[in-house]
Formats: sequence, C-alpha cells, structure tokens
Amino acid sequence: MTFVFSYNSPVGKWLGFVAAVWVQAISGNNYTFSNYSDALKSLMALTQLQLNNLSVAKDVGKAFGILAGLASDRLSTPVILFIGGVEGFIGYGVQWLVVSGTIKPLPYWVMCIFLCMGGNSTTWMNTAVLVTCIRNFRKNRGPVTGILKGYVGLSTAIFTDICSALFSSDPATFLLILAVVPFSVCLAAIVFLREIPPSSTSAEEKEEVKYFGVINIIAVIIAVYLLVFDISGTHGKVFSQIFAAILLVLIASPLFIPIHLMVKNFIRENSENFDVEGNTNVAEPLLCVEETVTEEVEKKETVVVEENKVPVAVEKRQPVIGEDHTIFEAIRTLDFWILFVSFLCGVGTGLTVMNNLGQMGLALGYVDVSIFVSLTSIWGFFGRIISGSVSEYFIKKAAVPRPIWNAASQILMAVGYICLAMAMPGSLYIGSIVVGICYGVRLAISVPAASELFGLKYYGLIYNVLILNLPLGSFLFSGLLAGLLYDAQATTTADGGNTCVGAHCYRLVFIVMAIACIIGFGLDILLSIRTRSLYGKIYASRKANKTSTTILS
Repeated sequence: MTFVFSYNSPVGKWLGFVAAVWVQAISGNNYTFSNYSDALKSLMALTQLQLNNLSVAKDVGKAFGILAGLASDRLSTPVILFIGGVEGFIGYGVQWLVVSGTIKPLPYWVMCIFLCMGGNSTTWMNTAVLVTCIRNFRKNRGPVTGILKGYVGLSTAIFTDICSALFSSDPATFLLILAVVPFSVCLAAIVFLREIPPSSTSAEEKEEVKYFGVINIIAVIIAVYLLVFDISGTHGKVFSQIFAAILLVLIASPLFIPIHLMVKNFIRENSENFDVEGNTNVAEPLLCVEETVTEEVEKKETVVVEENKVPVAVEKRQPVIGEDHTIFEAIRTLDFWILFVSFLCGVGTGLTVMNNLGQMGLALGYVDVSIFVSLTSIWGFFGRIISGSVSEYFIKKAAVPRPIWNAASQILMAVGYICLAMAMPGSLYIGSIVVGICYGVRLAISVPAASELFGLKYYGLIYNVLILNLPLGSFLFSGLLAGLLYDAQATTTADGGNTCVGAHCYRLVFIVMAIACIIGFGLDILLSIRTRSLYGKIYASRKANKTSTTILS
C-alpha cells in the first residue's frame, strides 16, 4: 500500500508543522554562547568587555532579521529556510575552525562578522517557521507559538546535553554540531514546510487543539527527561549513549501525528463509507488576510459616487488596533512602542544573563557552568509552552488581555535578579530557573500579541522589527552594562585578559536589570489596559462563532 499526501491535506499540514518543530529544536544555537565563550576568551586573550562585545555581535545578527522579514512576503518558505541553513553553516563553521585549532585565530573584527552571521541565520529559520505556521494555524496562535518557541528554548539543552553526553562538553565539537545539524535539518524541512489554507470548520479546529495537546505532552516529556539527566550527576559512556539515542527518538516522535492521519485517510478511502471530512483543498488564496475582530475596512483610493459616477479621492485612514498594519503604520502607534520598550526590558536583561552565565558561574566558584545553561533552557521551555496555552485559554474564557502575562513575568524576573544580586548559596540555580521561565513567557506572549494588535498580512516584517530588541538589549545590558561593570571589578591576568571572582562582580548589574524589569512591568500593565477592548471583541467573536456552530450542528 502507498501513501500519497498533498501539501494542502491535513497530512501535509502536520508534516510541515513537525518539520517546523524540528527546525525550532535546533535554532536556539544563539543562546549557547556560554558553552564556548570561555574557550574564545582564552584563545584570543580577551577582556570581559571584548568577550561581551563578541556576544553582542552575535545578537546584532538578529538586527539584520529585517531582511528575513522583507523576504517573507517575496520568497517561498523553502528558500528562506535554505538561506538560514547555509548562513549558519558558514558562521558556526568558521568559529569551529578557530576553536579547534584548524586555523589560527582570526582578527577580532572578522570573528565579529562570523558570529553575526551565526546569529542572523536563526532569524531566517524563525521567520520561515513562525510566519508560515501562524498563518496555517491562525485560530490557535497561542499554542502554536508556545510549542515552537518552547522547542527553541529546549534546543540549547538538547545541544548542550548531547555534546556533554557524547563528547565531554568539548567546545570545538559543540561548534561543529552547531554548524552541521541545523543545516541538515533545514534541508529536510524544505521538503515539507509550506504555507497552506487554515482550518475552515469547527471540527478541524478541535482536531488541531487535540494534536497540539499531544505535541505539548511530548515536549514536556523531553524537558523532564533533559532535566533528570542534568541533575542526576555524572554518567558513564554507555549510559550517555543510551540517553542520546532515546532523546533523538523523543524528538522524532511528533511524526506519529501525520503517520496516524495517513493511516486514517487510507482506511477511510478504502472503506467507501466515510464522508470525506476536513478537506482543506479549498479554492482560497494562500496569503489570505487574518479575520480581524472588527470588519475588514477596505482601503480604496477612490470611491464612485452613484449619482454621477465621478471618482472622488478619499484619504487612506490609519488602521485601528486589530486590523492589518504595515510596518510604517505600526510604528506610528503608541501601542507598538509600549510593546517594543517593555520587550526590551525583558529580553535584553534575560539575554545578558544567558550570555554571561559562564563568567557568572566562574565568579561564584563553579567550574562547570553547563548545568546553568541547561536549566535556563529547560525552564525557558516551560515558560514558553505553558504561557502560550494558558494565555489562549483565558482569552477564550474571560477576554484576559495577553500582555498581562508579560507583566507577571517582568515582576517575577525582577525578583530573580534581586536573588542573584544577594548571591546566597544556590542563588545561581534559582536565578537561572526564574530567568529562563520569564524569558520564555516574554517570547511566547509577545509574538502572538503582535499579530493580534497589528494583523498577519505584514507580520513577518513587524516580527523582525520587534526582535531588534535582542541585539539592542544585548548591546545595552550585556555589552555596555555588564561588560564595563565587570571590567571595573576585574584584575588583569598574565595573558592580557582579566578575571573577577566573588559576588561583587555582577551585583550592580543585577540591581540595574531589576529596575529595568519594574519599568517593563508598568508598561505591560498600561498595554493591557489599552487593549482590553480588542481582547473583549476577540472573546465576543469567538463566542459568537461557537454559538452559531452549535446551532448549525
């Protein structure tokens, strides 16, 4: 028996989503800098400020994500994925050549370019995956974003633990994996991931929710599995190999969904008793505009007056929140800048911790900091996947504005920074977990919130403008704040670098970042108040649709 699938069929749709999950599971390489930063610092005899500026260069790559955003409306998903895969292969491949000793250390500015390329590669992958999947599953944006961003969070732990299990955390081997694996996965995803019409019936939407639940369960199992491996101490070679094999099986297991649908369709076609239900081959444009809460207002340059058929020029009006915005229309709204600055306060400070975990751990006397990198990644996953589903649930049940969850994460993150500043025993463990959770919430909530506020038509570009906060926050909080304050406390080493040991090394950094999070909390509360009416309309619209579906059935 043969199984043939169409890209527009449920099988093709879910094969695409599984491929997207795999891409996200390997696209968190931008958060792994702490795993090899110490090797770069020693090899190139860098000060902490110079090392932090290397991490900024990595994050600056995301500023060029605007190119991916512009390309998302002009190039196909496979082309965007291919560009991201090739760029990452070159960026991380050159870093591997340097750290492995294959070539001599390159000039500092050249290394900045290749780190920038590695960072930019993920913007192409993320844009291809997020824009395509949110359009394919537009009625379940929260769960889609939570799952995809959750796997990004897990990817750091996946890379770290596999490298630790099989290669004893060797930084050169780690960089080789970062170069080869994402490129290979992108090539595989090119075959399956396409933009197709979204679900058109209530039955299809319910089926989507059911399958998202299955993928959520698999993701939680993977996260717990990684967490148990991290906290269970050292392991033997055979045990580590078995761990890696089981992990790869778990990552592949979402394939169960399209295989199940394939078998189901085959049985249905051969029974001749089933009514073919849920057919998505609808004559519908691929880039259909999102059904906004309010009626779509047609923007016409002229109207025809019925009496004399004379065209009369009408000025194009600024769209309201909830309608499709171009990027220029979006940046003219106060709501965009409230979201932008609050996002900066959350992700900028979170990135600072992730980029400096290596030096933070060494300052507090820890020799191996990979456990903190994994903890941040795993708990970031829980923050992403839970917040996506929970925020969607409360929109449907009580019209709770999505930004309110950002506010909750900001205040919790401020508490985490205060805990880190106090440098009590175990505070780095607590801080890694809290920062991971809150950083994950911030990403999983802001992505669908932006699509609800400014529409899906130009979402690829709006998303990439919004994540300019990543390089900007990295520069302000990591490159300047953390780098300068650390160097002020550090002592010069014999090779020309510097080092700092003690709780005082980062205390002032944590205090300033806690204040920034409190400011972000206030902005998120303001945005929640300003968008109450929008989410009230979303709630009323979904309730009305549900009622009409019940009456028809």
